[in-house]
Amino acid sequence: MSDFCPIRSIDHLELYVGNAKQAAAYYASAFGFTQKAYRGLETGYRDTASYLMEQGDIRLMLTTALSGGHPIAKHVRKHGDGVAKIALNVPDARAAFHETVRRGAKPAMRPAEERNEHGSFVHSSIHAYGDTLIQFIERDDYAGLFAPGFQPREGHGGRTIGAGLTAIDHVVGNVELGGMDHWVQFFTDTMGFSQLVHFDDKAIST
Repeated sequence: MSDFCPIRSIDHLELYVGNAKQAAAYYASAFGFTQKAYRGLETGYRDTASYLMEQGDIRLMLTTALSGGHPIAKHVRKHGDGVAKIALNVPDARAAFHETVRRGAKPAMRPAEERNEHGSFVHSSIHAYGDTLIQFIERDDYAGLFAPGFQPREGHGGRTIGAGLTAIDHVVGNVELGGMDHWVQFFTDTMGFSQLVHFDDKAIST
């Protein structure tokens, strides 16, 4: 069976947080992440502020709304700080969007191309469980720092070495009661995932 939605890797995870500057300091001091880039008022973005944190092959983008009425602020009030976007590196963000939507995914953001002196950056997104989005990132023709609008901002928050984190192993999605089969089928139908292993209440207890 052909791979209709090829995925290369987890590009990054974007967390919506109440205070991105404070969260960046926490991830630096507690987990050894290094701040690599920033996008916000100072770089021409008036709605949000984002800090890019890196360690090993892990990239976390911590984003805060700059007004209380912004959708990100509403998301944080509803859920607290947490992962809002799972960004996947793909060879073609347009094709990934159109294939997943054609197969039943609900569109969140149609493919958009951003260009600057470093090239072309293409992204799109679909809805997944709850208020979580899956974002498709195409960066083959982009040679800049992470994404347009980001500027270098080095810092380690007082820690000079990482905590030994190397990569994102997996992402856990906690879905509504009775919704597991639906979301398993969603990822099978829309993105071509197949089940690797199954755990149930015989193996898990809390």
